[in-house]
Amino acid sequence: MDTRLPILLLAPLLLLLVSSAQAQLSPNFYQNSCPNVESLVRSAVRAKFQQTFVTAPATLRLYFHDCFVRGCDASVMLDSPTNNAEKDHPDDISLAGDGFDTVVKAKAAVDSNPRCRNRVSCADILALATREVVSLAGGPFYRVELGRRDGRMSTKASVQRQLPHANFNLDQLNQMFNSHSLSQTDMVALSGAHTLGFSHCGQFASRIYGFSKTNAIDPTLNRNYATQLRQMCPLKVDPRIAINMDPTTPRTFDNAYYRNLQQGRGLFSSDQVLFSDPRSRPTVNLFANNQTAFNKAFADAITKLGRVGVLTGTKGEIRRDCTRAN
Repeated sequence: MDTRLPILLLAPLLLLLVSSAQAQLSPNFYQNSCPNVESLVRSAVRAKFQQTFVTAPATLRLYFHDCFVRGCDASVMLDSPTNNAEKDHPDDISLAGDGFDTVVKAKAAVDSNPRCRNRVSCADILALATREVVSLAGGPFYRVELGRRDGRMSTKASVQRQLPHANFNLDQLNQMFNSHSLSQTDMVALSGAHTLGFSHCGQFASRIYGFSKTNAIDPTLNRNYATQLRQMCPLKVDPRIAINMDPTTPRTFDNAYYRNLQQGRGLFSSDQVLFSDPRSRPTVNLFANNQTAFNKAFADAITKLGRVGVLTGTKGEIRRDCTRAN
C-alpha cells in the first residue's frame, strides 16, 4: 500500500483551503442587489475627506486593525457598554474617530438607497472606503473584492498580540504577517501605508532618549532627524503629541516612506528595520526607486489582506448599525 498518497494530496488541499476565501469574494458581488454601491461609498468618503485629511490615514489604519484581529469582519466597529470591545484595547484606543465616522457615513449613504438598504456589510463598506482614501491621497486605485459579512463578536482579549508593535524586528514582523498568509514583500508594501498619518511621541521616545538604557539615540536613526524629533517631543512633555509618520510628504500616498528609510528617517524601529536588515533592504530600494512597483505591490498586498478571516455565505450577518450586532 502506497502511504505517500495522503501526503501528495495534502498540498492541493491546503491550496484549496487558502483560496476558498478568494473564491467566495468578487468585485461584482453586489451587481444585482446594490449595483451602485461603489459610487455611493465613493461620494460619502470624498465628502468626509474634503472635511478633514485625517479621514485617509484613519480609515486605512482602521481597516488594518480590523483585518489583523478577527479577520475583515468590521468587528473593530462594534461598541461595548462595558468597554470590552476591540476598540477599547490599548492597541486600538488611539484609532482616530474620523475612520469610524467615515464608515458610518458611507453606510448611511448606501442605506439611503432603498434597493441597497441593509444589503451591504459594514466589512465591505470599510474595504471600499479604504480603497477610496488611498486613491484620494494619491495612491493606486484597485478593484475591491466584496462579499464579506459582519462579525458579531468584539472583545479586548482578541486584540492581544495580534497587531505589530513599533519595536518589532524583521523576524517578528514576518511571523505575524505570515500567520495571515502575507509574504515579506506584502509586509514591506503594507508598511508603506506609513506614508500617511501620524504617531505619538510615546511610541518612539526610547529611540531618541533611552536607546539601550544609555540615554543615547538609536544608531539606525538619522542624527539630524533625531534632533528634530527631540525638539518636537521634549522628554517631559505630553507623550501624546502627534508627529507625522512621513516627514517629507505626509499628505500624499507615495513612495517617499521608502526613501526616508534609506536616509535613516523611519519613525519606528519596525519601519527602519526594513532597510537596516539586508533581507528586506532590496524590496525597500525597489519601492524607493519605482513608484509603479510600489503601487502594484501595495494593491496586491491589501487585496490579500482583505481576504483574511472573512465571513461569507451564511456566516456572520449584515449589520443594520455598524456599531452593534443585530
